[in-house]
Amino acid sequence: MAEIAIAEQRRRSDAIRLARVICITGVVYVHAWTGLDGYRLDLAQGTAQDNLRWILMEVFGRSSVPLLGLISGWLVAGSSRTRDWRSHIGRKARTILLPMVLWNALAIVLVSGAAWFLDLRAPQPQSLRWVVEELLALTRPPDIDVQMPFLRDLFLCMMLAPLLARLRSKALAAVAVAAGACHILGLGPPVILRASILMFFTLGIIARRAGLAERAAQWPLALALLPFAALMPIHLALTLQTVGLPSGAPAAALDLAVRMAASLAVWRLAWALVPTRAAPPLLRVEPYVFFFFCAHLILIWLGGPMIGKLTGPIGSSLYPVYLLAQPFLALGVSVLAARILLRVAPRLAGTLSGGRLEPG
Repeated sequence: MAEIAIAEQRRRSDAIRLARVICITGVVYVHAWTGLDGYRLDLAQGTAQDNLRWILMEVFGRSSVPLLGLISGWLVAGSSRTRDWRSHIGRKARTILLPMVLWNALAIVLVSGAAWFLDLRAPQPQSLRWVVEELLALTRPPDIDVQMPFLRDLFLCMMLAPLLARLRSKALAAVAVAAGACHILGLGPPVILRASILMFFTLGIIARRAGLAERAAQWPLALALLPFAALMPIHLALTLQTVGLPSGAPAAALDLAVRMAASLAVWRLAWALVPTRAAPPLLRVEPYVFFFFCAHLILIWLGGPMIGKLTGPIGSSLYPVYLLAQPFLALGVSVLAARILLRVAPRLAGTLSGGRLEPG
């Protein structure tokens, strides 16, 4: 029995690591380089390549973030150190908040620097307030590292974690419902930029208590994928405006339902991948994915236009190939950069990876 329990625990741990790789790789599609400014991108709306971009964004990108929040809540619920507020917050400040600020500072130096010296079309410092917002995402997402609100709001959730861990499950459910309602009604900013992150974080704690991760893992794969497969076409039709579907709060409610269905689908898929040949290479990449998550937009800002000179912007014949390849190109460069940094500045590599990379 002990051996079975250990094997089950190992498979669950590997499934979590695989889910991180899948989710963070998919997030890159949300920020993929297009080569067009906002006006010309609006003109491209409805074209085949723009529709492909939106499908990748919705299916692999925005649907991935909720599971990352669920996993964070699930892990927090299983840690005895969560209840010690001082040590817990200090630890999360080192592994979430500090890397976020440092990566945002790097983005300003590298991307805005390239805009200043190399005429790159990218945001530049406009005022001291702009710099503060870029570093800390106090009231809005940064203009450069637009993915960082996830870390910002995740850190807020971690600040609440010692309290949430002490609540009964019914109270936790009420918190999750309230956060979901805020997402649907567009409430939360500037306190929390994405209320859905608090919802999924809280649901992760509930899932740990109720053993939902293990129970969902036993579902047939087709059954776990079914809700996502049924809801995503409707969501895409709304996103691509191919039919007259409702907007506002009903659309936000549908978006939330799709995200919940996507979390189940990706988790079950990650569980199914663990015993396959695909798992070992993905697990070797997993320690680098936090670094990858933080670095990918800097790479897209700087590298996108260079590669885009060869493929052309959206609308060009080679652009779909570049679009599909962008997450994997960014991942490869991130892993290479992290390995170099581990050799020349191991402490900095450890900090920028949220403590996930260590020399050796």
